[in-house]
Amino acid sequence: MLAGGLAACGGEPAGSQVVEILRELPHDTSASTQGLLIHEGLLYESTGQYGESMLREVELETGEVVRSLELGDEYFGEGLARVGSELIQLTWHEGVAFVYDLETFELLRTHEYDGEGWGLCHDGESLFMSNGSAVLHRRDPVSFEILESHEVTFDGAPVRNLNELECVGDAVYANIFQTDRIVRIDKRSGLVTAEFDASVLVPSAGRPPGVRAVLNGIAYRPGSGTFLLTGKLWPAVFEVRLPD
Repeated sequence: MLAGGLAACGGEPAGSQVVEILRELPHDTSASTQGLLIHEGLLYESTGQYGESMLREVELETGEVVRSLELGDEYFGEGLARVGSELIQLTWHEGVAFVYDLETFELLRTHEYDGEGWGLCHDGESLFMSNGSAVLHRRDPVSFEILESHEVTFDGAPVRNLNELECVGDAVYANIFQTDRIVRIDKRSGLVTAEFDASVLVPSAGRPPGVRAVLNGIAYRPGSGTFLLTGKLWPAVFEVRLPD
């Protein structure tokens, strides 16, 4: 939603680029996807909703859940990031981040934070975290302390509702909550450098009706330079190419 539309999350942007669908893969329709990443050919997924939240390891090609760990009923799972041999999973209102062993899903420790938890990604050095506002926090991956914060803007206007995140090089890609759009953010300045229209996925997704079933979930495949996109309760994961 360039040309001033990003902040309002409405209208059709003049500069939005349409994603290119490469293939479609199965996805569990019970998964209210909040965080998504790929590592060594396997998908790792954080799902939400109270009483339903999980951490999952999923076969990419089949959508089969290989391993899962249920969160307590009092937790709403949110963003997910991998830091070396560990996974960090946010919670929505609970102010707790769970740190797990990647291989066993054993809980190693927790971090506490103020405010809501939405998206999380790791660029190899720092964590980047969203909370539903226009602000991205850069955090220390060990202590989880905030190192710096940037307001995400386009043409001087804040870009709100930053949701699930993916770190790729010098950029952070973010789903804009309750839209079919993804923005690319310069991680050093917070400036939006591109916007991508993923509405082309909707006719193929077979997504159920209702406000919950929104686009949410973005994972980068370094070997191919492609992205995996899905949504909450969607029956499909799409491998796509984002225009340069």
